[in-house]
Amino acid sequence: MKILQINKFFYRKGGAEALFLDLIDLLEANGHEVISFSMKDARNQPSNYADYFINPVDYNVREGIFRDIKRAGHLIYSVEAKRKLEKLIRATKPDIAHLHNIAHQISPSIISVLRKHKIPIVQTLHDYEIICPNYKLFTEGAPCERCKIHKYHEAIIHRCLKNSYSFSALAALELSVHKLIRVYDKVNQFIAPSKFLANKIISWNIPEKKLIQLYNFLDAKEYKPNFEPGEYIVYFGRLERDKGIMTLVAALKDLPNIKLKILGDGELMEEIKNKKLNNIELVGYKKKEELKEIVSQSRFAILPSEIYENNPISVLEAFALGKPVIGAKSGGIPELVRDNKTGFIFEPGDAQDLQEKISYLYDKREKIIEMGRAGRRLVEEEFSPQIHYQKLIEIYNNLIKNGR
Repeated sequence: MKILQINKFFYRKGGAEALFLDLIDLLEANGHEVISFSMKDARNQPSNYADYFINPVDYNVREGIFRDIKRAGHLIYSVEAKRKLEKLIRATKPDIAHLHNIAHQISPSIISVLRKHKIPIVQTLHDYEIICPNYKLFTEGAPCERCKIHKYHEAIIHRCLKNSYSFSALAALELSVHKLIRVYDKVNQFIAPSKFLANKIISWNIPEKKLIQLYNFLDAKEYKPNFEPGEYIVYFGRLERDKGIMTLVAALKDLPNIKLKILGDGELMEEIKNKKLNNIELVGYKKKEELKEIVSQSRFAILPSEIYENNPISVLEAFALGKPVIGAKSGGIPELVRDNKTGFIFEPGDAQDLQEKISYLYDKREKIIEMGRAGRRLVEEEFSPQIHYQKLIEIYNNLIKNGR
């Protein structure tokens, strides 16, 4: 099968990109020909199709009013992406197209090209980009659904993108135009990596028949489990407010004998440093193998997100390393952190509740080992690459058969 995989970034920028690239490897390992389409970047992984990639688009850099206006138009409709994808399709003739994160840099304008060539389209929803201007359903420090259903002027009022009226207005215009021309109606099938995301998308009037729930995958064989509890607990991820990191810091304030290692960087690094808590170590960003080693030597992991998480790969990574997770009752986290089985759930933003869960579990060696083993089994039995591949190929085959 010739499978066209499309994502705006072609390097491991975040969890969505890691899953996108791992999926390409999985499909190729099973004998399929994968055709990639993305954006040029010095950090990109090698691709035989890099010549077809669009030129870099960075909305964080100001280049003068005329170029800024041009980029704003690109956000809604990319002529370059359409033109280059047309050339790629004519050269490769794919059987199916699988979209991932395409908004802004590539734009949904490419969907019309795929339909022109009668190529069935599936899109994995790594976030809430098809319904929310900032992709997160989170603004002003809390989950937000003010735009429901498609009232995107609310995004401008509340400056939901970069706390900026101009950025928010542009994002609101983007989704308004896409809704007006019904561009996402042309996608044959959406894949939701969590039940929570699927239900949320359906509640915004996306037809239920267009949603299939399929969890992300993780190859447990690449992670050596260590079920023995270590001498510290660990958080790994972005240091941003929506991730609940300050709730975790507040919980540790009154637990001076429990050491926390924070892996990652972000806008809250200095604020955490200024707390001057002796039991918190800011380790910073670590590459994958270093991160694995530090997490595997921990007691358990914490995921305190206050945002509607989708299907966080960090939970699966902790489980694969044999570690329980204490996670917030937010988004798709409870679908992975099964309370009192693979970890514990606490109320998002509630430092006292989190503190109590940490205190309860910390000294229970046998419980930690039991939960760690349960988490490892969960990854092996329900989130394996083989299970994901079989279900995904079934989706592809059904679309090729019926979707043209």
